[in-house]
Parts: sequence; structure tokens; C-alpha cells
Amino acid sequence: MSGVATISNETFQNLLIDLNIPDYEPSANVLVLVAGESRFIKDLKINVGNVLNNSQQLNRKEAVLLALAVAVNERFPLLQESFAGMAREAGATDAEIAEIVACTSLMNTNNVFYRFRHFMKKDFYDNQPAGIKMSIMASPVLGKEFFELVSLVVSSINGCEMCVSSHERSVLQHGSSESRVMEGVKLGAVVKGLIAVLA
Repeated sequence: MSGVATISNETFQNLLIDLNIPDYEPSANVLVLVAGESRFIKDLKINVGNVLNNSQQLNRKEAVLLALAVAVNERFPLLQESFAGMAREAGATDAEIAEIVACTSLMNTNNVFYRFRHFMKKDFYDNQPAGIKMSIMASPVLGKEFFELVSLVVSSINGCEMCVSSHERSVLQHGSSESRVMEGVKLGAVVKGLIAVLA
């Protein structure tokens, strides 16, 4: 029996349909929310729908690619598969989807490394070359501005202040706007919150 069949909450069923995960098996968190008839289920559905479908700053392809980066970052294969499918439907290529995975992996590497430097505040660590290969940043298939936006969103989720500041500056230098940055980070926050419920 599929997860949808075991959950009577219509709003949650519709959320699963929107996310194209009809065979989802409900987590303990979902069961708690449904049993308590939580109003948050409606909020969650509205928030997810708004960031994926109604952004004034991100087109559909960009929105689902950013959502894919969050799902990869949070190691949630069910949504990785769903968002990758949505991205392809929106025109994303295999190379662009692969670059989302690569960018997310690179940010996980950099976020740990540069967060350590920031925490330590020692000249020795600050003055050593990172020695981390980052050739995909030179000419990304996603384009420099969007690659930097993905990097910013993932770094925001992972809590690296140095990386967030650096990528925010870079996004703006590549012709973006603070409004677009805000929309990207909000999308990352909402998808991370979604995963906290579903996982």
C-alpha cells in the first residue's frame, strides 16, 4: 500500500502529488503532523508551491535545479529523483543536472574547509593555499551567475559565513540582484524544511 493511501490528509496527499512522489512512505514526523491535524501541513504546501512555481526572480527550471541541490545536500534520494525529473521537464540537460550534483559536492568540501579557517582565525591557516581543485567554477554549463547562486544557497544551508559572503558578492558581480538572492535562499530554506518533515 502506498504512502498516499495510508494518509487521509487531503492537503498532504496533494503535496505529494505536486512533488511527484505518490509512493512516499510517511515518516514519523508526517504521521505526527497528520494525527495532530496540524495547520502546518497547509503552510508547508503553500510555501513549497510558492518557491517552486510562483517566484518572481527564478524561472521554473532554476527553481527546481536549486531544489535539487538542496535534496542532494540533505541526502534525500526520493526528492533528488523527483526534482531531477522536474528539471528535465523544464528543459534541463543531463550536463546541467550533473553540474548541480558537482556544485553541491564542491560546496560541501569548501564549506567545511573555509568554516574551519573562519573559526580558527589564525594567520597560518589563512595563508596556506586551499589546494582544492575547483575547475568546474571556471566555465560552468549553468552559467556563472546561476552557478554562484547555487553555491550561495548550499553554503547558506551549511552555515559557512565566509562562503555565503563570497558567493553573494559574486552573484551580484555577475549581474544578479539582491531580490534574486533572497528568493534563492528562501527556496533553499523551504526545501530544507520540507525535507525535515518528509525524512
